Amino acid sequence: MDILPAIDLKDGKAVRLSKGLMDSAKIYSDEPWQVAKKFEELGSKWLHIVDLNGAFAGEPANLEQIKKIRENCNLKIELGGGIRDEETIKMYIELGVDRLILGSIAVKDPQFVKDMAAKYPIAVGIDAMDGMVAVEGWAEVSSMKATDLAKEFANAGVEAIICTDISKDGMLCGVNVEFTESIALASGIDTIASGGVKDITDVLECKDNGNIAGMIVGKAFYEGRLDLKEAFDTVGHI
Repeated sequence: MDILPAIDLKDGKAVRLSKGLMDSAKIYSDEPWQVAKKFEELGSKWLHIVDLNGAFAGEPANLEQIKKIRENCNLKIELGGGIRDEETIKMYIELGVDRLILGSIAVKDPQFVKDMAAKYPIAVGIDAMDGMVAVEGWAEVSSMKATDLAKEFANAGVEAIICTDISKDGMLCGVNVEFTESIALASGIDTIASGGVKDITDVLECKDNGNIAGMIVGKAFYEGRLDLKEAFDTVGHI
């Protein structure tokens, strides 16, 4: 199981939100690339980046910081937020991003995602509130079940699904393991849990589940509740 430390970018800074609400942003660093370097030093293999402004704007909005992160660390980077067309995907690939996350567009145009997955390393971001898919930076909740969206991408060449229970995101209240597992079983795709990680018990629970391919760690690290080195050791990462 992979552990992917996260950097959420808002106005060029590394922040964390609570339940995806932009006005809840807590700033953790003015130099996100330094945070990425710290993750690398702790032994991480992956970095999960979300361009929060981009998610709302529908286009890249923290490009300079993303470039700086790429230039200063050797981590594999997966990136989401505001990626709506092939031009943006190509731009990020050329920049050295290893995997792109398509979220809102996956609901509106699943065929586009399948077409892109045939050409590029693509992950699908499925963000849900009470089991229903949320889009546009979580500002809207659709009428589609998250598991139905997951089924849509079975055998489509998608590398991974990142599934977030919005009600738990940034709340340090524990991962929704059942929801993550339902997405994994519906899709047959490596599924990464996001939202709610509070401490090492969540790491153990996800690892022991057997159907969860990875987990994203954010606020638990920033608030000092999870020792990343211990987490990596727990999953046999190092």
